[in-house]
Amino acid sequence: MDFLKDLLIGGTAGIVSRTATAPLELYKMQLQSNYLKGSTIKNVIKKEGFRYLWKGNMTNCIRVFPQFSINYSVYNRCKIRHFYYIQDEKIKNFVSGGVAGIVSMTAVYPLETIRTRLSLQMQHSHYTTPWNVIKKLSIPELYGGLKISLLGFGPFNALNFMFYNLYEKNFKKYLNNTTSKLLAGGLSGVSSLTITYPTDLLRRRFQMEGFNKDTPKYNGIIDGFKTIIKEEGIIGLYRGLTVAYVRIFPCLAIQFWCMETGKSILK
Repeated sequence: MDFLKDLLIGGTAGIVSRTATAPLELYKMQLQSNYLKGSTIKNVIKKEGFRYLWKGNMTNCIRVFPQFSINYSVYNRCKIRHFYYIQDEKIKNFVSGGVAGIVSMTAVYPLETIRTRLSLQMQHSHYTTPWNVIKKLSIPELYGGLKISLLGFGPFNALNFMFYNLYEKNFKKYLNNTTSKLLAGGLSGVSSLTITYPTDLLRRRFQMEGFNKDTPKYNGIIDGFKTIIKEEGIIGLYRGLTVAYVRIFPCLAIQFWCMETGKSILK
């Protein structure tokens, strides 16, 4: 029963937080995919309408619910049943979060690719539905960028849970319960993103390979990093980071608050 509760808590927190910050996520993705001409927030509103700032969000929610259900439940199971012998709480949270991130990302990765392609097209120029994306892409294309995603999301998730528990423990000494959780969640996202952001950018590039003639193609992770640095400079690895900060703070603040609130309600 606790496992099922964790699934519900994690999935609901993921949907609420991602939907609330979807336009910021779209803007970040556009900056990361700067080679797609005309892919801007202004053009989305002008050509498609305001509600299309949430385009791809339904697919994202379909992805987010199982991913964060698995993520949160695996994290708790690892802490309680597998890594209970680790005395240092920071290390226990880090290791448990890392395992949870790898398992959950692998489980739902094709949905991440589908969401990215639906979000970055204009006026249904390539796909009409998620199923249409599946029919047009091969299995390797659906899993494009999985390696770099695991390399990035595993550590990101590990750092996220570690930072959150560390920050929340200190903030609650001086702040009320809700404020400490929101602030700890937001800052944990910013801290984790700062360390792992280049992997997120390269993941997005891999997911878009073959989208059109302007889409770059890389021969693996190392070649991807080298090519971006050569063509765009070191700063190219951090394209969209400022917007990512603006988006990640409320997103993770809401996510952790929802998880903590759900835990207090259901347990």
